[in-house]
Amino acid sequence: MVHERRKLSKLEEKYFQEYGGWTLLKKIQLLDQVGFGFTIFTKRQVEQATNNFDSANIIGHGGQGTVYRGTFRDQMVAIKKCKIVNESKKKEFGKEMIILSQINHKNIVKLLGCCLEVEVPILVYEFIQNGTLFNYIHRKNEGSHISLSLRLMIAYESADALAYLHFSASPPIFHGDVKSANILLDENYMAKVSDFGASILVPTDEAQLVTFVQGTCGYLDPGYLQTCQLTDKSDVYSFGVVLLELITSKPVIDFDAPEEERSLSSRFLVAMKEKKMHDLLDDEIKGDDMEAIMDVANLAKKCLNMKAEERPTMKEIAQELDRIRKLKQHLWGQECNSHEMEPLLGETSHDAGYFGRDKEAEESIAFGR
Repeated sequence: MVHERRKLSKLEEKYFQEYGGWTLLKKIQLLDQVGFGFTIFTKRQVEQATNNFDSANIIGHGGQGTVYRGTFRDQMVAIKKCKIVNESKKKEFGKEMIILSQINHKNIVKLLGCCLEVEVPILVYEFIQNGTLFNYIHRKNEGSHISLSLRLMIAYESADALAYLHFSASPPIFHGDVKSANILLDENYMAKVSDFGASILVPTDEAQLVTFVQGTCGYLDPGYLQTCQLTDKSDVYSFGVVLLELITSKPVIDFDAPEEERSLSSRFLVAMKEKKMHDLLDDEIKGDDMEAIMDVANLAKKCLNMKAEERPTMKEIAQELDRIRKLKQHLWGQECNSHEMEPLLGETSHDAGYFGRDKEAEESIAFGR
């Protein structure tokens, strides 16, 4: 038993060193003096927190790993046991954990710590109460209703989080796997983007870091498949698909549909061209603010542009979604008379800037009224 324990201890020490554990530990000790909250957990701690990774504690799983509910000192956490690791980047893992742990945005899931005494690192995140946006959209309970206002708020908050990663994080971070299953909802249905950095980060140059690209069928930028180069516009394409989910509540890939109609993005682009967008919309919002819905549809269309350079940035997308939701709040949340509403609507069409409606979208607004 003593011999086996020593052998296990040496193996855990080997993994710890391989992933830059000592570098990470020294950095944490320095940063703790200014209130830095990141913890290196032992293998024993994460096993205890999850009852030895009991299947009863599984709260999610996918291509990158399995997420367990755990408890540390009476604090509920989400513990991600990853499946794969980029062998060539092991030594950079500790440094990259420091970068990811310093990301501080209310719409991004907080990385609390990691465990390095295992073959593939285990990540510890804050626990988010209401699960994924995917489940909220596609597995609604009978009688439940998702208002257009809430959909717009979730879209805006998610876009704002991704804009933060692209423009405010240092170095900039590209997510690489934007999808509704990676957007979580807290107890107040506030959006929280997750799974950035779920795998080892891959430096494309000295100025940028991107997550190891897994990609998900239906969300992945077609341009990436041709060039194998992930850019900020790859996240934009994927986010465009999330916008479609929010306004249609339809699956991204429908394997039961004819081949040409399996992809939601393809069906959407055809519907926009043929002015049949109304047929795709979720029944719950068909009678709501059609102008706001079409503004979102028009924005999604720009995100799905096959030419990456012609897609908007995440910052521009967040600004446009903020404009749409605020205009809806003003026009429908207050009792405005028609005289007051007319200049507001006119102002929107003139000042839309990058997002000014094209002719097809303008004509499509009238459908369903």
